[in-house]
Amino acid sequence: MTTTGLVVCVAVLAAASLFGVLHRRVNGRLTVRGRDGERRLGAAELGAELGERATLVQFSSAFCQPCRATRRTLAEVTGMVDGVAHVELDAEERLELVRELGILKTPTVLVLDAAGRIVRRAAGAPRKADVIAALGVAVSGATPGS
Repeated sequence: MTTTGLVVCVAVLAAASLFGVLHRRVNGRLTVRGRDGERRLGAAELGAELGERATLVQFSSAFCQPCRATRRTLAEVTGMVDGVAHVELDAEERLELVRELGILKTPTVLVLDAAGRIVRRAAGAPRKADVIAALGVAVSGATPGS
């Protein structure tokens, strides 16, 4: 192998490693995004009633493997916390809402407070501990970004 080929190989491996680390760091992280806190979702838009205290909205697609794991995680959390509902929506069937909310990948999870206001969102499969922490924000009535 020539020196140039070795340098190119090392550069490609370094770039791929950096991308992998960054992707892993942000994937599934529950954050506040721009105008999410101003947007409210209701039973009519979701096709299901909101939870008494909070609602976990999951956008999924048919062949999404992480969506299955996310469904299990959200079901566990919903079972642990009273007054929390889990609503799963098929992104392909709800394209207008997906576009309106800026959903770019599945699974995407929105955490809504009792009034349907979006307080957190995760693109990718969130960890159970992060979902529980986001529910704490939704239930406490804290403002997005806090």
